[in-house]
Amino acid sequence: MTICMPWHASVLTIFPEMLPGPLAFSLAGRALETGVWRLDCVNIREFALDRHRTVDDEPFGGGAGMVMRPDVVARALDAAVASAPDRPLLYLTPRGRPLCQERVRQLAEGQGVVLLCGRFEGVDQRVVEARALEEVSLGDIVLSGGEPAAIALLDACVRLLPGVMGSAQSVSEESFADGLLEYPQFTRPQDWQGHAVPAELLSGHHARIRAWRKRQAELVTEMRRPDLWVRHLAKQAPDRAAIRPVSAEM
Repeated sequence: MTICMPWHASVLTIFPEMLPGPLAFSLAGRALETGVWRLDCVNIREFALDRHRTVDDEPFGGGAGMVMRPDVVARALDAAVASAPDRPLLYLTPRGRPLCQERVRQLAEGQGVVLLCGRFEGVDQRVVEARALEEVSLGDIVLSGGEPAAIALLDACVRLLPGVMGSAQSVSEESFADGLLEYPQFTRPQDWQGHAVPAELLSGHHARIRAWRKRQAELVTEMRRPDLWVRHLAKQAPDRAAIRPVSAEM
């Protein structure tokens, strides 16, 4: 008999009371209650050896702020890894690689994650290298700490776990699923403040609706995310030297 273990997330933080936070509600909250996934909050201060539970110190070379000590952080990481060793170790930091949906899918397909939430001026680089931490950024923004980014990452992963979302189609048609942003959505009333629902969506013609949605997804991606649009074109026609943009066909 095969026992299905829950997807296991460990979050290392000096503010464990910040979690589960929003993860206790909606899809993630129900999945947490039913045991689809498991959340452990590891208080980094518990691994400090002095009576003040000090986790930071002044940076070598001078400068503003404090840096999280490698010895304290390493002990917290090692304790988290010991409980479930086959999980990737991620350090949430503005200097990391931007998180993308493909990486989220990879993480959701694994056994779980260990997330290190930085604070102050960050973590001593030696522990990042010694523990082979994957540095991940939520975007080109700077937060007070890694906890909000950890919550966002976990929410993105948990919703992809089997049985969490009611419809597999919801995942397959949302933003980034095919390298494009999602098409616009409409619901009742059919006419609202002089704005009507596009006629294609009222036609009842499934092929026509699919074509309209694909076209709209391409248009919004080209306009708002040219970086995604270029990658999408490369995947669709990698051998073509020049590709006519969608806007040129309008």
